[in-house]
Amino acid sequence: MYAAIEAGGTKFVCAHGRDADSLTISDPIPTTTPQETMAKLAAFFAGLKIKRAGIACFGPLDIAQGRIAPLTPKLGWRNFPIQKAIEKILGCPAILDTDVNGAALGEHLWGAAQKSKHFVYVTVGTGIGGGAMLSGQILHGKMHPEIGHMRIRRFTGDAYPGHCPIHGDCLEGLACGPAIAARWNQPQAELLTASHPAWPLEAHYLGQMTVNLTCAYSPELLILGGGIGLRKGMVEMVRQTAAQEMNGYAPLPRIVRAKLGSRAGVLGALALAIRNKV
Repeated sequence: MYAAIEAGGTKFVCAHGRDADSLTISDPIPTTTPQETMAKLAAFFAGLKIKRAGIACFGPLDIAQGRIAPLTPKLGWRNFPIQKAIEKILGCPAILDTDVNGAALGEHLWGAAQKSKHFVYVTVGTGIGGGAMLSGQILHGKMHPEIGHMRIRRFTGDAYPGHCPIHGDCLEGLACGPAIAARWNQPQAELLTASHPAWPLEAHYLGQMTVNLTCAYSPELLILGGGIGLRKGMVEMVRQTAAQEMNGYAPLPRIVRAKLGSRAGVLGALALAIRNKV
């Protein structure tokens, strides 16, 4: 039996099972302090014999040290050794990776990327993050890809200063859900009508992102997920703006919607447990 732990910035979702079709999933566990959250996690898994756990975690992460990095906006979680803490609770090895790397692996096993070994998964919602698979392997490096913090050209006339507390007007700063909401003075970006000018502007920024990812990784497939990425018509608009931005220089990837939806996090964690061995 495997353990799957979606460690999100606002909530943890835990599950156990042998495969994607046999999961028992917990109610959401609020992400409060590490001590409180780990105690509720332990209660969910109490008495179970787990072979291996996957942790798809908010970041940034220090994966080599198995901990949450010092720059995370979740102050109480800075430097928290989440991998060792969960291994101690479950009594088994655990695999730690970013939530978006986990979701990318989940899409590869059960979703939109089942026939692809060269793709990028990007979630666009409260934040923007992504994971890349190249030649069948999830990409890691000195840290992990931080797609949401790439620098892009500001659209002419867009005076919004940016939502990112570190970079201001990086991709996430200009194109995440809270940035859209703040720019247009709408508490929830998702409620803006389909004809609202927010969406062509959003597609412009995601089109630039697509060109950057294409030039850097040469993927055959780009998967868009998250509340904004899955919005009706967004994929089609991004295809159009990416083609304009690329201007015929290089072939663009096929751009599609993610298939795992709200289960992307927990299935991503399960994929980490199944596909990786310590």
